[in-house]
Amino acid sequence: MSIEEKTNPNLVRLIKDLKDQARENDAPIWRDVAERLEKPSSNWAEVNLSRIQRYADEDETLLVPGKVLGAGILKKKVTVGAFKASNSAKDRIVEAGGEYISLRELAERNPSGSEIRIMG
Repeated sequence: MSIEEKTNPNLVRLIKDLKDQARENDAPIWRDVAERLEKPSSNWAEVNLSRIQRYADEDETLLVPGKVLGAGILKKKVTVGAFKASNSAKDRIVEAGGEYISLRELAERNPSGSEIRIMG
């Protein structure tokens, strides 16, 4: 079985940028996320809002190396960075007082990767 190359140019660029970020800032979290995104998308994390509600703390920054789904209720103010999110998940995160951002923006805001919890 051959290894398929990623065809999404945005994803390929994000993976490269995350690896560069890890090397430049000595932040292994970004290399870990890049390696997870290199795997087949069927193996990517899919995290429901109910899981975020259950395990996240108020005002915490979460990273989902995959997709955030809108199932469940979210009452905590959290910042969520993910490669993708459903529209309902984005809306519910904002309604709860939180913020949804892309992985690229999260890496730019926090180059060292400190105070970030990976979910998924």
